[in-house]
Amino acid sequence: MFQNLFVKQLNADDQESAAAPAEATTATTTAPEAVAEAPKATAHDDFDWSIDKRNVSTYSADEKAKYDKVYDQTFVAITDGELIRGLVVGLTKTDVVLNIGFKSDGLISLNEFRDQPNLKIGDDVEVMVVEKEDRQGNLNLSRKQARITRAWEKIVEVHKTGEIVTGTVTSKTKGGLIVDVFGMETFLPGSQIDVKPVTDYDQFVGKTMEFKVVKVNEAIKNAVVSHKALIESDIEAQRAEIMGKLEKGQVLEGTIKNITDFGAFMDLGGLDGLLYITDISWGRINHPSEVLKLDQKLNVVVLDFDDDKKRISLGLKQLTPHPWDVLPENIGEGHVVKGRVVNIEDYGAFLEIMPGVEGLVHVSEITWANTPINAKEFFKLGDEYDAKIVTLDKNARKMSLSIKQMTPDPWNEIENKYPVESRHNGLVKNITPYGVFVELEPGIGGMIHISDLSWLKRFNHPSEYTKVGERIDVMILGIDKENRKLQLGHKQLEEDPWNALEDTFAIGTVHEGTIIRKDDKGAIVQLPYGLEGFAPNRHLNKEAGGQVNAEETAPFMVIEFDRNEKRIVVSHTRTWEAARAEEKEAQKKEAKAESDKTKKAVKNIQSKVEKATLGDLGVLAELKKKLEGGENEQQ
Repeated sequence: MFQNLFVKQLNADDQESAAAPAEATTATTTAPEAVAEAPKATAHDDFDWSIDKRNVSTYSADEKAKYDKVYDQTFVAITDGELIRGLVVGLTKTDVVLNIGFKSDGLISLNEFRDQPNLKIGDDVEVMVVEKEDRQGNLNLSRKQARITRAWEKIVEVHKTGEIVTGTVTSKTKGGLIVDVFGMETFLPGSQIDVKPVTDYDQFVGKTMEFKVVKVNEAIKNAVVSHKALIESDIEAQRAEIMGKLEKGQVLEGTIKNITDFGAFMDLGGLDGLLYITDISWGRINHPSEVLKLDQKLNVVVLDFDDDKKRISLGLKQLTPHPWDVLPENIGEGHVVKGRVVNIEDYGAFLEIMPGVEGLVHVSEITWANTPINAKEFFKLGDEYDAKIVTLDKNARKMSLSIKQMTPDPWNEIENKYPVESRHNGLVKNITPYGVFVELEPGIGGMIHISDLSWLKRFNHPSEYTKVGERIDVMILGIDKENRKLQLGHKQLEEDPWNALEDTFAIGTVHEGTIIRKDDKGAIVQLPYGLEGFAPNRHLNKEAGGQVNAEETAPFMVIEFDRNEKRIVVSHTRTWEAARAEEKEAQKKEAKAESDKTKKAVKNIQSKVEKATLGDLGVLAELKKKLEGGENEQQ
């Protein structure tokens, strides 16, 4: 570098020497006479600092302009950050020496030329002036910065024009990939790699692909590229081409790309279509995955399409005839078929006889019994049943089936198998507020009225006595063959205890009882032998005040006994009121007896005395007074 400066200085001196003869006439020289006349010189006082080695002190304006032009032509004017082309004038093991026409050459690390392994002296390259002079006074150049600047200019340009660029994936980063475009690093988000979700980013590292610049940030010189945008553009072009050729009824080949609860999305070669679940099979399916698989190729028919919304409805089952139109000969009225439960409603269940062909088993055709049946409790989805075809309408595509007709009607011989007063054991199938429904055998059953459950107890609800699923002994009380009903009883299995208890619970008898329930009207009292009595509110009063409370035990008097109505009315109040009345009656009897005794004594005295004396009269007066006092007490 310093050698170059020296060479340039020599060239300038040569130019000045060549111009010296012409300029001698204008230059001012120092005459010897002038020197002699000067005062005595001291050390260095005779040196003229304004005169150069050629003894020339000043230049004319023309000369100065000429030399300035020579200087300007020798060195180029540069600024920091400027892009400039330079000539390779030297190569070392670590650096490249570059001449850009400045007063000194620049050095650039050889690492910045790794993409040019065949670089040689004399090559022309573009670089950026980082600093004209750094702290050491050296020229600082960078080919990397020049490439980045040029790359950014191109990236901004292609972003505006939408031009497709080629880049190389250099590495993986968080959320995506780093792509080298024009020598500059750009970001490729994972969501922009492909139209399908990508989980393995490593497979793309090192690949050269085409991209579209979708976003630039001028402030930080950052760019985002997308490969997905190119794929979508191609798909859009294919979609437009396919949509232009679509027709209803057209059969296309497609690939299943996604399966949902309501259907499957198919790739028709750049265009997506929906195969709805009801158009997959003539039969019922719970989920499309039962018959379809991802990446499966199928022929489908175009049912409908919308150019504006770009929606295509597809059908698979439409490629085959409707099963109702090609029913086999063995499916007809009176025939027995096997079906699978595919739907359950309150009124019955639908059995699938073959894909697309279903029949209804109404609740009335489930069992011969006339008791209410809940179809949702009787049937389960997927269960299979043998059933007889009752009616068949091919035009309306309807079929009614019967399960109960698979067995003979048991009600035809009901009187022989279940005569009145016969005893049986049955299963509790249902409980209502008014009774219990009992099944004796499939198709045969009846109801026990709530009043026929027990002789002694009254129930608010039959569930207090039995539960669904329990077995219970019953007696046949009556048969209604026309309406297919049996009247059943449970308490009739035992003798009526009310006949034997009438004397035990006679009116006026007193028994210990416990109040088990109490309300505004009165209380239910638990009596001996399992009987229950009713005590009105006014009959719950205690002698000391207050009333008998729930779960309290006290004596109760029977004040009413109705064997026919199975009712006993009792009273606690009567128990202590009766005792009080008995005590009062005993006092009256004692006073009367005393009075009778006094009267008898007076009468005896009177019969013995013939003539009264004054003393006798006094005794009689006392007896009379005593007698009168006794009578007053009795009153």
